[in-house]
Formats: sequence, C-alpha cells, structure tokens
Amino acid sequence: MDFVAARKMMVDSQVRVNDVTDRTLQAALLAVPRERFCAPDRAFSAYAEAECEIANGRVLMLPREVAKLLSAVEARPGETALAIAAPYAGAVLARLGATVTAQEADQAVLDVVAPALSDAGVETVVAPFDQPQGEGYDIIISEGAVATRPQAWLDALAVGGRLAVVERKGAAGRGVLYVRGRDGFSRRELFDGSPPMLDGITPEPAFNF
Repeated sequence: MDFVAARKMMVDSQVRVNDVTDRTLQAALLAVPRERFCAPDRAFSAYAEAECEIANGRVLMLPREVAKLLSAVEARPGETALAIAAPYAGAVLARLGATVTAQEADQAVLDVVAPALSDAGVETVVAPFDQPQGEGYDIIISEGAVATRPQAWLDALAVGGRLAVVERKGAAGRGVLYVRGRDGFSRRELFDGSPPMLDGITPEPAFNF
C-alpha cells in the first residue's frame, strides 16, 4: 500500500474539506506516518474514514476529528503538550515544534505506538488517565471522549493553556476547547463527534437535594 499517497488523500478529502485550513498543520499531518500508530495488521485502515485499532479496543480518533482538535489548540513551537490517550496527535504536535509527553494507561497500547513516538521525539509515560502527569502545560489533547470536563486535566494547564477533547453523553458528543485564564476557564464548542469513551475517566458523582 502506498501510505504517502493515502496520507495525501486523507488531508485532501478529510481535513481540508472540513475547514482545517492551516497549512503548517496540514504539512505536519502529511509528514506523520499515521499507519505506525495502528496495530500492525490494521495499518491498511490508518487513512480511512474509520477508527483504526491500536490494541485492546483502543482506537485512533478519526482524521477529521483529530485535525479539528489540533487546529483549535493552535500549537506554537516551544510550547509544552500532554497527549492523553492521543499518540498520533502527540506526534503531530511534536512535528509542529511542541515538547510533548504522551500518556497511556495500557502498556499494550504503548508497546504499539512507542517506536513511532520515540522517532517523533515524544516522551512517554504510563499512568491512569485521570492522573495527568506533570503540570503547567500549554496544551492538553485527547483522542478519546469523556463524559464531562476532566477537572484534573484542566488543573494541569498553565494560564493561557488549552485543552481539546470530545465531551460525550450517550451516542452524541461535541469537540470542545477549554482555555485557562487567571480567574477560571472558558469553553467553546467546536464540532460534532463521537469517539469511544476513555476507560478510567469517571464523572464526579451528582447529588440530588
């Protein structure tokens, strides 16, 4: 399979047409070998409009959706980023000049993606998803969905930092961007999307009075 041609087709037919117009981001997507983040026997599906399996049920986010999240965070060279369950997005951020840590909760997933992340200059760590490793990040991004805003992730942002994630309840979800200000967080909805929910992210209990 000609992965270079498939990568160009992905950018042309799934990214550009969905209002991801930043040429620097497009160039990064063209440069990062998405097939290396899939299970070896699923590499052929890396550029399809389908979720490509990594390991143990974990999948890569659809190209359209991950491109929109990456576009929203507006990464700048020299920034720091935490890619939570987002190995492909982490590699793209590194290509854009960010210093990236990729956090996975499942060693089996990390075993698949670690070689590509190492080649991209991305550090890796294994820890539960609800325990972000480090603090003061300019960017946090996730390729999995959460039921509600993960406060621990927001708390790991620096002032001015951005969190891009899909919030999903039931079948439907919305890509959202949070920005940390000095006095709190702003929230902006980005697009409709429904990636699989992340294991290990539990909403805070609601109480009825």
